[in-house]
Amino acid sequence: MLEVLIVEDDPMVAELNKKYLQMISGFNLIANVNNGEQALHFIHDNHIDLILLDVFMPKLNGLELLQHIRISYPKIDIIMVTAACNTADIQTALRLGVIDYIVKPFTFERLRTALISYQERIRLLSSSKILNQNQLDDRIFAKPTIHYKNLPKGIDSQTLKKVREVIISYNNEFSMSEIVESINLSRISLKKYLDYLEELGELESYLTYLSIGRPVKRYIYQK
Repeated sequence: MLEVLIVEDDPMVAELNKKYLQMISGFNLIANVNNGEQALHFIHDNHIDLILLDVFMPKLNGLELLQHIRISYPKIDIIMVTAACNTADIQTALRLGVIDYIVKPFTFERLRTALISYQERIRLLSSSKILNQNQLDDRIFAKPTIHYKNLPKGIDSQTLKKVREVIISYNNEFSMSEIVESINLSRISLKKYLDYLEELGELESYLTYLSIGRPVKRYIYQK
């Protein structure tokens, strides 16, 4: 069982992280703290395998905390879960050895993918003292490969290209209603293409709840 600490100052996000974490076997949430100073004190007194870490926090922000952890607790792994999406923060976090970087708002599937990949990496590194290049490439440094030749039924390559171009030109998060007029497709057909792009990992989605009516599904293009 992998012991996890959530470091997040937003109670709603912390609760969401907790809920998602509990849906995946093999992880035990040991605590949730809301600032970097509390996290340092907790890490000092407890064994932690993994931290889900935000950047924007009072007293000691996530990147400052990350620097302390790398010096004093190098065996703790970090997954960033944060709204900080500027390249300077991302580059700093990567240089300090985070194993994944998840930008809010995020989906359960995105966090699940990060956690499952982390589990697999831990298993692989624990099961053998020596790894060959194929094992490293397949299990640790694998990159997603997108194939377009064998498209599923109902997905046309030229239409897919058009949908992708519209999404990229939009340069923002969007709902289906906001782009449907730019694409000569019915809402039902457009949804098939958006679902397919989400399956490929080119889109992420989340639900936004309005004061009136049904929740709206919004998409974010993964550049």
